[in-house]
Amino acid sequence: MSTSQQADPLIGRLVDGRYRVRARIARGGMATVYVATDMRLERRIALKVMHGHLSDDAVFQSRFIQEARAAARLADPHVVNVFDQGQDGDMAYLVMEYLPGITLRDLLRQQRRLTVPQTMTIMDAILSGLAAAHRAGIVHRDVKPENVLLAEDGRIKIGDFGLARATTANTATGQMLLGTIAYLAPELVTRGTADARSDIYALGIMLYEMLTGDQPYKGEQPMQIAYQHATDSVPRPSVKNPDVPEALDELVLWATERSPDGRPDDADRMLERLRDIERELGIAPQVARTLAIGTAVADAGLDSGELTRTLPPAVTSPSTVVAEVDNATRLRRAARRRSAKGGWLFVLVMLLTALAGGAGWWFGSGPGSLISVAQVAGLTYDEAASRLAQDGLVASETGQYTLDVAAGQVISTDPGAGRFVEKDAAIEVFVSLGPAPHDIPSLTGVTETDARNALTAAQVDVGDNEYIFTDADRDIVLSATVTPGLGGDAYDCTNGCTVLEGDSATLTVSAGQVPGVSGLSVGSATSTLQDVGLQVSENQVTTTSDSIAKGDVIGIGDRDSGGDWRPGDTVTLIVSDGPPLFPVPNVVGMTRDEARSVIENAGFEVNFAVFWNALPDGLTEVTATDPTADSQIVKGATVYLQITASG
Repeated sequence: MSTSQQADPLIGRLVDGRYRVRARIARGGMATVYVATDMRLERRIALKVMHGHLSDDAVFQSRFIQEARAAARLADPHVVNVFDQGQDGDMAYLVMEYLPGITLRDLLRQQRRLTVPQTMTIMDAILSGLAAAHRAGIVHRDVKPENVLLAEDGRIKIGDFGLARATTANTATGQMLLGTIAYLAPELVTRGTADARSDIYALGIMLYEMLTGDQPYKGEQPMQIAYQHATDSVPRPSVKNPDVPEALDELVLWATERSPDGRPDDADRMLERLRDIERELGIAPQVARTLAIGTAVADAGLDSGELTRTLPPAVTSPSTVVAEVDNATRLRRAARRRSAKGGWLFVLVMLLTALAGGAGWWFGSGPGSLISVAQVAGLTYDEAASRLAQDGLVASETGQYTLDVAAGQVISTDPGAGRFVEKDAAIEVFVSLGPAPHDIPSLTGVTETDARNALTAAQVDVGDNEYIFTDADRDIVLSATVTPGLGGDAYDCTNGCTVLEGDSATLTVSAGQVPGVSGLSVGSATSTLQDVGLQVSENQVTTTSDSIAKGDVIGIGDRDSGGDWRPGDTVTLIVSDGPPLFPVPNVVGMTRDEARSVIENAGFEVNFAVFWNALPDGLTEVTATDPTADSQIVKGATVYLQITASG
């Protein structure tokens, strides 16, 4: 993005939780237009945002909302669609159809004058769209080349209904008189009123400009131009461009009559007459693809640079009713025929004079003296400046962050390559600064969602997480690693770092604690561990346990490679074999007290018939034990002594 765009706080912002702003594409007196992505429908849209200093102005707020409602009422392929209108905090916005391409003003700047087929193609589309508005009772009130869009795919649409009003509310006083002065109808200048015929007057001025390359009235001050609109009649386009057919001459004069009553009633009426002319001249509008700013290439069979081609009379626009010629038109035609009969010699002399003067103008100060801006994309700035200097142009450098062009290489120029400029003109050369840097705060202890959002906002690609079982809560970030998109070693970003757009990152995230399985059956322990993503080995380790019943799980073994467990690892269960067993000592032949001492010292209890306590120890002898000697029993078990009297 350019330095100016980088400073725009809306770039990268998510408006109303839905529209991600990508870049600024136009700025006007009332609003700025951005290209954005509708995150819900995953499509590109144009986002028109009212300027902040106007947001508290109820008149402008009302006009902004009116634009959305006016355009939304129109269902015509030649009107820019409005999808949505809303408010995000103090910011009012419209969501409109995104049409990559140029405006009619851009085309006029490049070609200066359009061909007759080009003019008729564009005028046919504009009149179709405006006719839909007039039928809906809407007066556009700001018809001008800047509001006619020529899309790359060949569509021609009229937009910007910001000044549109219902035909019944046609008064325009004070600040409401905001239409461009060059296309302002006389009644707007003198009385401040407007209806559909005021749009027709603007169309007539625009038609004159397309055919001649100039506006009919010029002046140093707006009031001078407005005065000419109110007092003068628009001249015939053929005076400046002899190639203009008489029928189009008459159409311009009819549309620009100073009195509204002398003009077509609405765009439908003017469109009928235009299509009559199309049939008379054997021209059928056919739109081609716009490949670059100001460049149109025809479809198969068309000459380069033409937006239309001449077709046989049978191939025409849909049939229309031929309009009855009004009295003013008949009088003008009669006068023209009378003057032509006696003035053809004068015309021939004037034509030769005009050709000689035109050639001098063309190569002296006209298009022939202009210089085409060279294509310097991909060069270094010094190489680009040198190449432009060869054509007498002066380069100035502007840095621009971008992911698409290597740092130090030229991205584009303004004016762009192929545009015509005067010698010594200043050319702004946009040079890549590489990917834009962004500071990432410390990610320690934040949630995975917050960390991913912070990195994604910096246009860093965040891959799949690595999970580890730890004592930390689940989904808490443990560490972050960034891999530079331009190459180089990965580095740690856990405690914050500076990244470049286009880098990639991996987050290590806590999976929570490994669940405890001590005391569970083997089946329950297996199910519990599998629920958190751990695999359980079929092989088990058994060991004795004083506290865990035989067959139940004591715990899990250590991880083979050490460290913390990770989802997908295989664990081995440690299963209880019950408490440990110990052998019974052999005490046969010992006296009562000797046998009792040995067995108790081995950890067992002793029991025998109580009457043997009455005899002296020396008169007793152990003859057997239960359990027998060397039997395996648990500590604390009781051993019964069989005793007899000794001789």
